[in-house]
Amino acid sequence: MSKKRALVTGVGPGTGLAVVNRLLAGGYQVAMISRSAERLKQWEAVLPGTRAFVADVSDPQGFDVALDSLFHEFGAPELVVHNAVGGAFGNFMQVDPAVLQRNFQTNVMAFLHLARRVAPAMIEAGHGVILATGNTSALRGKSHFAAFAPTKAAQRILAESIARELGPQGVHVAYLVIDAVIDLEWTRKMRPDAPDDFFIKPADIAEEIWHLAHQPKGAWSFNAEIRPFRESW
Repeated sequence: MSKKRALVTGVGPGTGLAVVNRLLAGGYQVAMISRSAERLKQWEAVLPGTRAFVADVSDPQGFDVALDSLFHEFGAPELVVHNAVGGAFGNFMQVDPAVLQRNFQTNVMAFLHLARRVAPAMIEAGHGVILATGNTSALRGKSHFAAFAPTKAAQRILAESIARELGPQGVHVAYLVIDAVIDLEWTRKMRPDAPDDFFIKPADIAEEIWHLAHQPKGAWSFNAEIRPFRESW
């Protein structure tokens, strides 16, 4: 039997790559989308079962071209994780409105384009999974997240709308709020005094994504949240 196919956007050295590795371990072939051709080619060379497709998801035309190639060369994915993210810091007087618009393209419009492309095959098959990774900004708008929180809140609501449409057709749509500082090289530098267990590990995020993607049809989650025990909320 051929392996199942998955697609992960925003594949970088943190959450994205961890999700790819978890899906490979679970027996999937995985298509990876990222802006960085160099990194993708390096990972494709050492991770059997992966295929690299370079695209900036905030560019609708370029994203469509990449998805065309993916469907032709790789096939329709049965499991999709939209992990690509656009973010910026600053209050509403500080941020350039163009930054908010660019983030909206990555976080919301790219998710819409992606869902529209992958849903028909899932509907025809009667099963499939579409997940988006979010964070606390999907639930609240802090002052210095003015160019980011509105886009993540819109992304979560869009995912809910898609879930209500596709759920009765057998396609599971879920939104994972990651209420944490992810353990990355640059986040460690930002918080050099923080203990190890302050951070959330990308592999642990990937494990929860695996869990959400493989829930029985009789017990699907939509809104899911994860956070380290040290995180205040």
